Amino acid sequence: MKILVCISNVPDTTSKINFTSDNTAFDTTGVQFVINPNDEFGLTRAMWFKEKQGATVHVATVGTASVEPTIRKSLAIGADEGIRIDAEPVDGIFVARQLSEIVQKGGYDLIIAGRESIDYNGGMVPGMMSAMLDMNFVNTCISLEVEDNKATAVREIDGGKETLETTLPLIIGGQKGLVEESDLRIPNMRGIMMARQKKLTVVPPVEAAEGTLDVRFEKPAPKGAVKLVDPENIDELIELLHKEAKVI
Repeated sequence: MKILVCISNVPDTTSKINFTSDNTAFDTTGVQFVINPNDEFGLTRAMWFKEKQGATVHVATVGTASVEPTIRKSLAIGADEGIRIDAEPVDGIFVARQLSEIVQKGGYDLIIAGRESIDYNGGMVPGMMSAMLDMNFVNTCISLEVEDNKATAVREIDGGKETLETTLPLIIGGQKGLVEESDLRIPNMRGIMMARQKKLTVVPPVEAAEGTLDVRFEKPAPKGAVKLVDPENIDELIELLHKEAKVI
């Protein structure tokens, strides 16, 4: 089985977020980037398929040379080969087109992507890839088993879970549940050293239309000052909850 894990390079959740160019672009100054958490769950699951079923695992991302440390981390975790499409990931349909081209040329049986990235939360790419490639697709996937050409997947639905049976080739939009957080892997020294020797291929982007354009970003409004109410003054608390918070 040949697996492609699609990864995104996203800001660490502890990073301070700012914008430049009149709030039209994300300011990367001083920002630490990491593997998108939903993608990391998928990568760890792919490692399970590699160790238990002898799968070959490649990782791919769209980005400039600045994303290569994230690819190298994926290789240090255990992926066999990395692919970087040398372009700015301008929007979901552009990224989906680039990754679909890699899938077509690589002959992958299983494509694991995160259900969404934690920076823009678009949640578009795996579904678009499924349409472009005419492949089976399971989103919000929290469990995946593959036996020969058959796959059994469990996905989250409103109020519960749904178990599906399908066949390869398959694209999934994965999330927490594919593995538990405690199962996520931290690269060890041996993995880091081996990653330096693994193949990282840089390919030019294919021509693709951009479907959307970011016009402006805005930060949430600053939180107001906290009002403290004397525990003996219940009437004041009720009035504040009714007139200001508007929750009762």
